[in-house]
Amino acid sequence: MGMIGFVGLGRMGRPMASNLSRKGFRLAVHDINRDAVAELELLQAKGVASVAEASRDSEIVVTMLPNSAVVADIVSGADGILNNAKPGTLIMDMSTVSPETTDALAANAKEKGMAFVDAPVGRLAAHADRGESLFMVGATPKDFDRVKPLLEAMGNTIYHCGPVGTGTRTKLVNNLLAVASCQLNAEALALSQRFGLDLERTLDVLYGTTAVNGQLKVNWPAKVLKGDTAPGFAIDLAHKDLSLIIEAANAARVPMPMVAAAREAFSAARASGFGGQDFSAMVDALCASAGIEKPRLKS
Repeated sequence: MGMIGFVGLGRMGRPMASNLSRKGFRLAVHDINRDAVAELELLQAKGVASVAEASRDSEIVVTMLPNSAVVADIVSGADGILNNAKPGTLIMDMSTVSPETTDALAANAKEKGMAFVDAPVGRLAAHADRGESLFMVGATPKDFDRVKPLLEAMGNTIYHCGPVGTGTRTKLVNNLLAVASCQLNAEALALSQRFGLDLERTLDVLYGTTAVNGQLKVNWPAKVLKGDTAPGFAIDLAHKDLSLIIEAANAARVPMPMVAAAREAFSAARASGFGGQDFSAMVDALCASAGIEKPRLKS
């Protein structure tokens, strides 16, 4: 395979690009954070100064960026991928964006004689570190085959969800449950703390019933319940995703009352200064507002 452009070396993009480089892919990497680029250069990636430079000689350009507006600018802006890459180039966006953004960029790419794949990422930053990400892919069968070797180098679970746009839409459905469940978990554990219940025993009970969920059983014991609220996935980003979900659901005329309530809880957490913390820290935000001791495992 030829050169791979990679734009966006944040908390998720950096380990994914690192895994590609370690597994023999030739990368041209770009990010506004020069330190992140320098880390990839130590892994033999080529650091470049612009999106245009990352695009010109690459047969596939990967984007991993924070929101719809940034993705649209990087792909379709004056100095973006579509105005600098060659016809036949494939663009794979791995960001979490609105379905309208994905659909528009795919149409723009087609007009330029380029292919477009949406492949947002499931699981957490720690999984990306280990090369254990999950990918939800929207692509033609031909384009899916083109990107599959990259996805296999960055993760261990790949779902071809259907044509372009289905990856993005599947990600929103996934994040609806993953993010909103954090608010339910926060309320449940805050109540258990107020009741004076033993946290370990309460979790044992919850893990043994249908009340259990992946956040409570897998993520929370490794993050907030052991006192680690460094952002694997920040409350700010979770709030952004809930907003995307509500907007997409409104466009599809599907009411989202519980998601709307969860978003406002995340809004309150951001207003209280918790936006940069891991989304499991929703329980800390709630406990702080109610004057309840934070739940922490003893060991």
